[in-house]
Amino acid sequence: MTVECSIADGVATLALNRPEVRNALNLEMCDALLECAGRLRLDQSVRVVFVKGNGPAFCGGADLNERKGKSEEWIRTRRVRAFAAYGALEALPMPCVALVHGAAIGSGVEIAAACDFIVATPDASFRTPEAQRGTVGATQRLPRILGKRLAKDLMFTGRALTAEEARDAGFVARIAADLDSAKSEIAAAILKAPPLALALAKRTIDRGIELDPQGALQAELEAIEEQLAAGQWMGKA
Repeated sequence: MTVECSIADGVATLALNRPEVRNALNLEMCDALLECAGRLRLDQSVRVVFVKGNGPAFCGGADLNERKGKSEEWIRTRRVRAFAAYGALEALPMPCVALVHGAAIGSGVEIAAACDFIVATPDASFRTPEAQRGTVGATQRLPRILGKRLAKDLMFTGRALTAEEARDAGFVARIAADLDSAKSEIAAAILKAPPLALALAKRTIDRGIELDPQGALQAELEAIEEQLAAGQWMGKA
């Protein structure tokens, strides 16, 4: 199993599970992430999703050994499957949190960035060496989060951001020495909140950030109308 998926008491955990290669992303893992995200999306019992890595690192990037001897068409298909996997995580209707320890490189940064926010250990690091390796990737989410200048610095030079640098840049939301404790704390808070309100808040933030102020306001008004139509609002008897 390249991805372990477990659900308990409304909390789903996706664990990248190729520890022997630092959870390097291969085609099988892309398909597993797609399949797991698809199931979680439809499971109304799931209130929050956590993404973590088994072993010494969150994700050491794409599995470059997998590409040896492959055709141009295979490479293209593999890249598209990875983009689909990132998009499936990003599209989950419930909160999705990355728990990052050790290295997050290339595809690992993409997976973490596709989550709603990141909790990292003090030793975590983030690196996007695609251009240094002669390929293209991780060029879309990072500039939107970090700004284009820092994203270009990381891409052009291959340097790593420490957990503290990533937090200062707005990529990491929290630094925690104990990810299990942080996970429990976050899950407890999210499980107290109404699921519809969380889903609407997530959708409205994600939509609004891509719109002008008037469009963003309209997106929030539409979410308010949806909540009222569902008969769920604060203060209702």
